[in-house]
Amino acid sequence: MLTKGKSILVVEDDHKIRELVRIYLEKEGYEVYEASDGEEAIDLFKSVDPCFVILDLMLPNMSGEEVCQKIRGEFKAQAPIIMLTAKVAEVDRIKGLKMGADDYVTKPFSPAELIARVESVLRRTGHRCGKITYRGLTVKPIRGEAHFRGESLLLTQHEFKLLYFLMRHPNHILSREQMIDELYPQQEKIVSERTIDVHVANLREKLTKFEQQEWIETVRGMGYRFVAY
Repeated sequence: MLTKGKSILVVEDDHKIRELVRIYLEKEGYEVYEASDGEEAIDLFKSVDPCFVILDLMLPNMSGEEVCQKIRGEFKAQAPIIMLTAKVAEVDRIKGLKMGADDYVTKPFSPAELIARVESVLRRTGHRCGKITYRGLTVKPIRGEAHFRGESLLLTQHEFKLLYFLMRHPNHILSREQMIDELYPQQEKIVSERTIDVHVANLREKLTKFEQQEWIETVRGMGYRFVAY
């Protein structure tokens, strides 16, 4: 599914619009973070590193243009951006696109149209978000990094590969045999299931230091499941 593990930052000072957008995005499986002004948007962007940004241009404290410029300039981030604007003049739309936005939606808009625009942009730019995020936990396979709300997790190579494998199959039961095949493709005949149990135990210990909740569920007689929601 296209939306698996995709985190979206919605920046909009109108509470009703922001809440409506969040509801529709969550129905489609996105993890949504909300900011009501430009400064809050910058702080959230730095902490959660979202895969996508929906950005209103008219914001208190810091304009949408300034937020966009920081994301593209100071942070050098490639997360796709859709701008929300009440301005309909072509010159304003072109200005936003030149600033680094990937698309724009003019107010008033329907939530269904916005979702369609998000999915269209993701089809074009999905390669720019080589990561998976659930409940604030993010893995970046290309960089070999894992973070919880911006704080790094120090994982071994096998722990990282295991976490990435689990997060690629959220809420699905994975057997120990499947995990051995994933982690030890050339050694599956000599690696015991106990090795997987040790990796899972170590991974659980590191994850619960950040948040005391169940991340990896043991399914008796079957294997393990990453608890995405």
